[in-house]
Amino acid sequence: MSRRTLSFICQNCGAAYSRWQGKCDSCGEWNTLAEEQSGTAAQPRGPGKAPGKGRPFQLQSLAGDTQDAPRLATGLSEFDRVTGGGLVRGSVLLVGGDPGIGKSTLLVQVAAALARLGHRTVYISGEEAVAQVRLRAERLDLADARVELASETSVEDIIATLSTGALPRLVVIDSIQTMWTDTVESAPGTVTQVRASAQSLIRFAKKSGAAVILVGHVTKDGQIAGPRVVEHMVDAVLSFEGEGSHQFRIMRAVKNRFGATDEIGVFEMTGLGLREVLNPSELFLSERDLGSPGTAVFAGIEGTRPVLVEIQALVAPTALGTPRRAVVGWDQSRLAMVIAVLEAHCGVKLASYDVYLNVAGGLRVQEPAADLAVAAALVSSLVNAPLPSDAVFFGEVSLSGALRPVAQAAARLKEAAKLGFNRAYIPESAGAEALSESRLALNTNTNLVNLVSDIAARGTGRKRPSAAPKDEE
Repeated sequence: MSRRTLSFICQNCGAAYSRWQGKCDSCGEWNTLAEEQSGTAAQPRGPGKAPGKGRPFQLQSLAGDTQDAPRLATGLSEFDRVTGGGLVRGSVLLVGGDPGIGKSTLLVQVAAALARLGHRTVYISGEEAVAQVRLRAERLDLADARVELASETSVEDIIATLSTGALPRLVVIDSIQTMWTDTVESAPGTVTQVRASAQSLIRFAKKSGAAVILVGHVTKDGQIAGPRVVEHMVDAVLSFEGEGSHQFRIMRAVKNRFGATDEIGVFEMTGLGLREVLNPSELFLSERDLGSPGTAVFAGIEGTRPVLVEIQALVAPTALGTPRRAVVGWDQSRLAMVIAVLEAHCGVKLASYDVYLNVAGGLRVQEPAADLAVAAALVSSLVNAPLPSDAVFFGEVSLSGALRPVAQAAARLKEAAKLGFNRAYIPESAGAEALSESRLALNTNTNLVNLVSDIAARGTGRKRPSAAPKDEE
C-alpha cells in the first residue's frame, strides 16, 4: 500500500524537515518551508522473506574508444559559443534568469533558427497562450518559421504528444515552474513538483535523443523554487543576466558537461528581439568618457574571449561618520580589499570619502585581474588626474601591495591592440610573456605604489596622496 507522509520542504534549497520551523538550517533563509505530501510505496515483507536483490552489471575500464558528442548548430553564433558549439543530442539545458530579462524572446529565436534549417522544433509554454507566443513571433519577424506551439502544463500529456510522429530535435519548456506531474501531490512551482517534472523530461530527452531546454525563473521572495533545484540534474546551466536599464544581455555558462564553463555570449535588446554582439569590447567602449578622471579600461577574459570594459569610479567627500561604498558590477568585498591596500601601502586616505564604483554596460566582472584597473580609477578620481585614454589596465593586487600576473595576458593585449589602444599597465612578471607578441607599449610595475605615485603626480584638483616609504617598495 502507499503510505502518505507529511513533510516540510524549503522552497529555496529543497531541504526536507519533519516539522515546520521558521528558518531553514540548510540555506539560512526565513519563511521558506512549505507543507507538502509525498507518497512512498511501502513494500511489506513477510516473516523470513529475503529482501530484494539488485541485478549485477559489468564494469568497464577507464581506457576505451571515445567520440565527441555530435552537435547541432542553431545558427546563433553567440548562443552556440556558450553551449560549446551547439546543442548535443539528448542533452538538457537549464536557462535561468530574472523575469522579463528576455529568456522567452531568445528561445523563440533559437527555435525559429533551427526550424528554418529544416529541423522539427516544439515550443511548449506554460505561462502564455498560443496567441501570445504568435504575437511575439510576429513582432520578431519569425512568423514564417515552422515552430510547433502548444500551451500545456501536464508533463505526461507533453511527453505523450512529443512521442507521436517524428521526434523533435529541440523542445523548449517555458517554464519548468509551471509544469506538474501526477506522480507527486504538490502545487506547481514547489520544489517537489519542479524536481519530479524535470526528471520526467530528462528521461524523455535521454531516451528519444531530443535536446530539451528548460526555462527557470529566479525570484527574490523565495516562494517559487528557482533553477538551483535541478542544476545537478541537467547537462548545462545557462544564466541570462542583464540590467533593465541597459540594452545589453549576457548569457553565461555556469555548468556545461559538453563545453567550457564561464563562457559568455553578448546580446543587445532591440525592437526586433535580441541581436548578437560579435565584438562586445567595441560596443562596451563605444560611449566611454574620454579624458574624464576616474575612468579606466580593463582588459578582461570571459571564458575564452577577451573583453574590454570601462571601470568608472567616483570618490567624493562625505560628512557622514561612515562613508558609503557602492558597487555595481563587481565584488564589494574585493573593493574593500583594494581600498585597504591603497590606505595601508600607498598613502591614499579614503576614510573621509564616499566611493562609488561601476562597470559600464551592465557586465559583471568576476576575475581578480580587475584590481589594478579599479585602483587606478579610484586614485584618478581622488586626485582629479585623467588616465591615458589609449591605455588598458589589468593585474591582481595582493595584500602586500604587490602586483601579481594574470592568465592569458597575450590575448588581452592582442584585443586591446585591435581596438586601437597603444599602451598597457600590467604586472612586471607578466611582461616577459606579453612582450614577444604585443605591439603595445608596456608599463610594468612590481607593486601598486609606483602606479599610484605616477597618477598622483598628474593630479590637479585635490590633495595628492603621498607615496609609501622606500622600505615598503
